[in-house]
Amino acid sequence: MGFAPAFGAMLRTADGIRIDASHTPNGSLDLGVVVAHGFTGSWRERPTRRIVHVLSGFGGVISFDFRGHGRSGGVSTVGDLEVLDLDAAVKHARSIGYERVVTVGFSMGAAVAVRHAGLHGGVDAVVAVSAPARWYYRGTRPMRQVHWAIEQWSGRLAARLAKRTRISTGTWDPVPLPPHEAAALIAPTPLLIVHGDADPFFPLDHAHQLYEGAKEPKELWIEPGYGHAEAAATPELIRKIGRWISRTKSQ
Repeated sequence: MGFAPAFGAMLRTADGIRIDASHTPNGSLDLGVVVAHGFTGSWRERPTRRIVHVLSGFGGVISFDFRGHGRSGGVSTVGDLEVLDLDAAVKHARSIGYERVVTVGFSMGAAVAVRHAGLHGGVDAVVAVSAPARWYYRGTRPMRQVHWAIEQWSGRLAARLAKRTRISTGTWDPVPLPPHEAAALIAPTPLLIVHGDADPFFPLDHAHQLYEGAKEPKELWIEPGYGHAEAAATPELIRKIGRWISRTKSQ
């Protein structure tokens, strides 16, 4: 199956980082969807391109690489300064002329989407898929491996060589507002939280903590058999998310 044609763009964040982005139009300026990938991901990878292809049936799509990922500049701060990357993509969607702009984030991108909506605003709805609710979680083997990649020089080297992900060597100072606290600041913007009951990275308590932290309007979908983020997302799930986005048009 081929993908819808996309047009490259180079964005600039408020702190001067160059962000590699892509615009997939669908012929209408009613809705723009900004897709935020997970840690070590890229808009150029097939799972993200497949998601963009499905969402382009509902609106135009902006996808991009977070700082430190792929062809974007800078280094990854793993969810902190990435809110500036997402903000640049949202502003790009507005500059194109989209009347409504919705963010759809996966894993780290979901945490960034929640934090962005709470701290920066400027969006009409937020979808957080496979999101962590809090920082420093090490309760699963995959997350212990992620922390090795972030905290150890050998892990950072492996991430650079294998995934083209450059990770900051510093520590957070101050520690950024965690997603479950940022969720409380999103209302009255609609928030959809999507989480799989087979997620190997973040158990369901993360989804419930996010949901409990948020105010109405909010929805929580627990998807049976769904694993984690982009790689496990089926076209059916993405279409379901697209329909939710469409139903929130009047809110």
